Amino acid sequence: MNSLRISIDKFLEFRSSIPVVDVRSPGEYHRGHIPGAVNIPLFNDDERAEVGTIYKQKGRLSAIHRGLDIIGPQMSEKVRLAHEVACNNKLMVYCWRGGMRSSSMSWLFNQVGIETRVLVGGYKSFRRTAQKQFELPFKIIVLGGMTGSGKTAILNELVSMDEQVIDLEGLAHHKGSAFGGIGQQKQPTTEHFENKLFDELFKIDTNQWLWLEDESHSIGSVFIPLPLFQQMRQAKTIAIERPFSVRVDRLVEEYAYFPPNELSQAVSRITKRLGGDNAKVSLESIERGDYRKAIEICLKYYDKTYQYGLDKRDVKPTTIQLDEDDPTENAKKLIQLVYEQ
Repeated sequence: MNSLRISIDKFLEFRSSIPVVDVRSPGEYHRGHIPGAVNIPLFNDDERAEVGTIYKQKGRLSAIHRGLDIIGPQMSEKVRLAHEVACNNKLMVYCWRGGMRSSSMSWLFNQVGIETRVLVGGYKSFRRTAQKQFELPFKIIVLGGMTGSGKTAILNELVSMDEQVIDLEGLAHHKGSAFGGIGQQKQPTTEHFENKLFDELFKIDTNQWLWLEDESHSIGSVFIPLPLFQQMRQAKTIAIERPFSVRVDRLVEEYAYFPPNELSQAVSRITKRLGGDNAKVSLESIERGDYRKAIEICLKYYDKTYQYGLDKRDVKPTTIQLDEDDPTENAKKLIQLVYEQ
């Protein structure tokens, strides 16, 4: 059974039905991989470094011999894992450039009856395709509003109303403020955030509206790809206006059940921006369980920051007053505002 080589276009078409295996080292995989791919590495990180060093010092043949020494005792385990991942005895595999690592693993899997396709150009071709996707023109609506406006809840409702929505903060595992990492999974690398974002953008109809939450270039430690971020800065923007007390209520509901030490650490990260006295009062309020007071202090700072960013926008936003905290009704009002204009 010969290995089948497959283009990136066909790979993207087939991967909904054929499982994908990344045969690069665990370190490479964790820096960024094709979403949904399972890691069955040809070499671990140390083995890869060793073989690479031999290749540079002694040449290709010596590196191949050492690679065979390493992989020989492991072949049975890799085959077992491949059988667990395969669907209908089919797999697609990739390495960095679609070279020896993926070809070797494809050969091995084919020997045990798993029809295996190798991605031409490997992970590198996927990354090139992702970067091109970010440059496509999208019909973006940016949903803005001061902290506590309930933007994410409204976006979730828009999804249920068949609107196109991408949750950037969900992909980033961060809500974009000093408090944004509380209760979240560890953030991906920027590279893998881009990979996940590509997966979402790939599904988007560019002729229809795409709703995104207003973000700065960075969300926690990851960055929105510049071509997409530049589009967001020029996009139609709707800014939600809500009473201060309503926003405080929402934030108390969202954050009051988290461990006090995590909230205090978040306040400490913005001490200089809050001012020493405000930070002190906020920390003391958290310590005695008065979360409302602590949030009110922090919210006034975030309101000033958000207003500054809004004033710097190239496109003046459309504002909408939403006094009630009802995501379903508010989503309907936003749709009405957009489609009646």
